[in-house]
Amino acid sequence: MQFHVKVYSASEGLVRISVSATDMQAVREQVQRQGYSVLSVRQARAGIFGPPRRRPFDVALFGQELLSLMEAGMGLVESISLLAQRARHSEVRAVLSEVVRSIGEGQTFSRALEGAQESFPVLFVASVRASERTGNLVEGLRRYLGYHQQVSALRNKVVSASIYPMLLLLVGGMVVLFLMVYVVPRFSSIYAGMGAQDLPLLSRWLMLWGRVASEHSGALVTGALVLTGMGLLALRLPASRAALERWLWRLPRVGEQLQIYQLARFTRTVGMLLKGGIPLVTALEMTEALLRQPALRSGLQAAGRALREGQGLAETFRAHGLTTEVGARLLVVGEKSGDLGATMDRIAAFYDEEIARQVEWFTRLFEPVLMVAMGLVIGGIVILMYLPIFQLASSIQ
Repeated sequence: MQFHVKVYSASEGLVRISVSATDMQAVREQVQRQGYSVLSVRQARAGIFGPPRRRPFDVALFGQELLSLMEAGMGLVESISLLAQRARHSEVRAVLSEVVRSIGEGQTFSRALEGAQESFPVLFVASVRASERTGNLVEGLRRYLGYHQQVSALRNKVVSASIYPMLLLLVGGMVVLFLMVYVVPRFSSIYAGMGAQDLPLLSRWLMLWGRVASEHSGALVTGALVLTGMGLLALRLPASRAALERWLWRLPRVGEQLQIYQLARFTRTVGMLLKGGIPLVTALEMTEALLRQPALRSGLQAAGRALREGQGLAETFRAHGLTTEVGARLLVVGEKSGDLGATMDRIAAFYDEEIARQVEWFTRLFEPVLMVAMGLVIGGIVILMYLPIFQLASSIQ
């Protein structure tokens, strides 16, 4: 549960922080360990659609700032303490202060990060733990930041390519909504006394919709708001999101690209862990959560068992659907050279290029098709509205 705590310290004065704990007693103990005096504790109220979300901890920003300070010659504890003092948000300050306290008690940096699992991902902790073995924390931070930048670049490409189609859909939908809710009801009231019964069927249906929208506008608006709220609530449910993901995976070309996207993240992550000194089987176990599709996850588990039995990596990955044919051939080369980390990076780069090509092809095809479809819909509504006028003009002639 989330609690809002008002605390006091000699260095910071009166501040308010948010703490996650099981009960109020645990909140007081956690805050007092950070050197604060507790003044009041109250539980955070849940929102209409569920409990409020915690402010996400920007691990990439923290890693970049920590790397810059350590490259400048500052020590680990001194750097984290400085970042905690400069933190703008109380949640971030509390997390970093807890890490400093744990290190001061004699724990390693990776163990201190594990104590804040909700803030630091497993991969970041694993990268730090691997760098502790070699005594080169700076190199471990560089490795993780490079990995994060490459993963974010692929995600940003997909997001950027979807902005223009989504904008077209939004504008086109607003135009259609304006026509159907505002323009068509007024045209239907004008044509009500004309008795145009010989109009095409679609025109009669459109005029009928206009009369219904004009007479029951309040009920239609209320129903639309209720359906929108129910849809937003359904999207927050894990079962609904899982059903949507299963439906996307079944689409012919979309499912293939989703699989390649997950394989790219999986392969790049395994490569990063291997270069950090993590054993192969352990790296596969740590990356299981990245695979969202049940078939890929079960294939990864089976591959881990096969590797423990001494089977080859390339054949194991190919047999369990964890790589493409090109990726399997590159893995054969990597097994012979002994540099699996670099091989995994090359395979992930190949996957990234494949996804980028498919996204570019899709946007070039989808955008004109979408524009033509929206033009046909809007033009069709306008023509159906003006057919009674054409009929009236013909009867006058």
